[in-house]
Amino acid sequence: GVLEAFAFATMLTALIGAVILLVGRRSLAGYAEAAGQPVWLWTAAAMSALIVLGITLAAPRIGTTATIGIIVAGNLVTATVIDHYGLFGYDKVAFAWPRLVGILLLAAGAALTLKR
Repeated sequence: GVLEAFAFATMLTALIGAVILLVGRRSLAGYAEAAGQPVWLWTAAAMSALIVLGITLAAPRIGTTATIGIIVAGNLVTATVIDHYGLFGYDKVAFAWPRLVGILLLAAGAALTLKR
């Protein structure tokens, strides 16, 4: 089932992360260090879980191409907002018409893939 696939993927990701941490750092101490980071950084885990769950739910219904297209378009919009406002300590990058055209074309492409 969908929820079982999501749970398995999440468990496997955690296992792979632990192995990489053990190989790269020869310790699992990185987990404690990560837990000490600001809570807003933990949202990455929640967002990752939502993306995996969303892909698991959406792909069989609307198709893999449409699912990935929507995710990429959403990521591009989010990245544009981060750039424009210089969030998370990044340099500000002005929002100009070529970026708008790129986002609109990508959104249009994602919308077109919804047609079967």
